[in-house]
Amino acid sequence: MGCWTTTPTMSPPAATSRGPDLPDVTDRQPTGARRPRVEVLVTPDCPHRDAAIALAQRVCEQLGSHAEIRVVQVPDQAAAEQARFLGSPSIRVDGRDIEPGAERNVELVHGCRLYQGAYSLQALPEEDWLRQALDNPEAQP
Repeated sequence: MGCWTTTPTMSPPAATSRGPDLPDVTDRQPTGARRPRVEVLVTPDCPHRDAAIALAQRVCEQLGSHAEIRVVQVPDQAAAEQARFLGSPSIRVDGRDIEPGAERNVELVHGCRLYQGAYSLQALPEEDWLRQALDNPEAQP
């Protein structure tokens, strides 16, 4: 079991890119139940892009999820506003940000995002947030 990774191209305002670290695994697409969609939204120059993608892939694999992972590049502020982008990197499951309380954030930013960890600010969301979002998508806000 594993994640199903895609990087579809979307014309501006948001575009996706296929990195060399994202294998083409469309031949393993599961049938039957709907797969969750995990989006990793990043700015083109995000230094945490690869780590965010790796986090999404690792959690999906640990859960045995057939989630579809999409990497979405947000190229500018206009695209950030249209995508309701909270900063780079952001991870969403079925269109919902995985950070608890993120729906209350009204600042849409084409720039870096920091997350409040247990003891400090960090560049990536907590893995548990993604696990919870994939395990129980109905519980998300």
